[in-house]
Amino acid sequence: MIIPAIDLIDGSVVRLYQGDYAQKTEYSVDPVTLVNQYADEGAKWLHIVDLTGAKDTSKRQLTLIKAMADSKRMQFQAGGGVRTEDDVKQLLASGVSRVVIGSLAVQEPELVKSWINKYGTEAIVLALDININQDGKKCIATHGWQKNSGVELEPLVNDFLSVGLKHVLCTDIDKDGTLQGPNQQLYKELAAQFPTISWQASGGISCLDDITQLKPSLIGSGTDNATPSGVILGRSLLEGKFTVSQALSTWQK
Repeated sequence: MIIPAIDLIDGSVVRLYQGDYAQKTEYSVDPVTLVNQYADEGAKWLHIVDLTGAKDTSKRQLTLIKAMADSKRMQFQAGGGVRTEDDVKQLLASGVSRVVIGSLAVQEPELVKSWINKYGTEAIVLALDININQDGKKCIATHGWQKNSGVELEPLVNDFLSVGLKHVLCTDIDKDGTLQGPNQQLYKELAAQFPTISWQASGGISCLDDITQLKPSLIGSGTDNATPSGVILGRSLLEGKFTVSQALSTWQK
């Protein structure tokens, strides 16, 4: 599955470099227009990040998110600073199918597990952004990547499997926004270790060959064949490296 991503600040489409608000690129395109463009090219899902809401929950861009969802052109998953059940309810009420939860899954896992139980495994996506240290440990970063939580990825995922966790968006922070290629080995390892999880790979996609390397194998599973089940595309699409149509064609070959 190819999943275009739209990051929003104060109604504008932007991209950050490795999560840094000070390194922001703004694109002169209307978000709803971009939704229609990506839908015309064949996208079935869109990933929305409310960066304004992530910084200040009182300024969530719910009206804009609803306008995007009201297009009915595809399905949507959205997040950005989700901290309370009201946040979850508001996003679902705006028309998105899945709510993306990041830092809170690390800080208050029991609370987030209760939401998975209440709203269903299809309604929640965990966004786990990691730094890989010299020992190969995958440490989750929180608070907009500003803090190392001290929590490792694998034990957290194992914990959430107890409530049937289905969707995880994993970003290798070192790759995000760099167009330097994804961490292919990371996603193959994760898909092999947790075969029941639908992994969404994010960060560094620069060309169609990167997608070829990440796409799921047509046969079986296991260490050699396991690959992620979705690819998030942001900057590469916005900067015209390739189109959604081309990405989908590559994915489906």
